[in-house]
Amino acid sequence: MVSGLRERRDDDSRLSSSLSQCRILCMTIPDHLLDILCCPVSHEPLLPLSRAKLKTLNQAIEGGDIQTVEHEPVTETLSDALITRNHKVVYPIVDGIPVLLAERGIGTTQLPEPL
Repeated sequence: MVSGLRERRDDDSRLSSSLSQCRILCMTIPDHLLDILCCPVSHEPLLPLSRAKLKTLNQAIEGGDIQTVEHEPVTETLSDALITRNHKVVYPIVDGIPVLLAERGIGTTQLPEPL
């Protein structure tokens, strides 16, 4: 029982640390909105995708290797994006607006390296 509590506290502190770091990286979404955004499918909390990970994703998009979860090719690189806390799905941010449509999600398993 105690180890389960420790694991949960560790998860909570990692999430809090990730949220603080992500807020520095992504200035397009206000903090109060970022705190309530979640994946429309899994309801996982969303975090801004770091610049390094965004660059990796955009390189794969430019290579023509990326599809949405609906198997539509992603042809335009992303200027900003959100990722689920479990790092499985990325959602684009277009003109400062998160596109949280299940069919527009980008599964990260199709990338050669995990995000």
